[in-house]
Amino acid sequence: MPHLSMGPRGFVRIIAISATVLALPLLGVLGTPVLWGLLPFAGLALWALWYALSRNSAERRALREDVLLTKERIEITRVNPRKPAQHWHANPYWVRVKLAEKGGAVENYLTLEGNGREVELGAFLSPEERASLYHELSRALRQMR
Repeated sequence: MPHLSMGPRGFVRIIAISATVLALPLLGVLGTPVLWGLLPFAGLALWALWYALSRNSAERRALREDVLLTKERIEITRVNPRKPAQHWHANPYWVRVKLAEKGGAVENYLTLEGNGREVELGAFLSPEERASLYHELSRALRQMR
């Protein structure tokens, strides 16, 4: 499951703050025809923010990676929103787990190398979660061997 930086309460707060900020300039034109000219644009801006945040949240929930580890095979299936799923598999005996703590694309960059390819794992996780996953996978692979 991806790391979500804003939960439902944060979503409500952002929408409420934005509605308040958009309403402040409208107070100056209350009772005038200008209000009716500005009101649709303020409403459209608020709806666009709501839509963008809702869509981003839905896509983050749709993103996932499934790891299946058996004695004969390790499989990773990455489900991406609006893209086809990606699959990778290898013999766990030959798989190497690597964690680049510094100098990688991100902090604690986690990859699996095997079957002639190197694949990133847990791109949507926090650095601490990637480090924890590295230790769990390393231990599980050692036990398989």
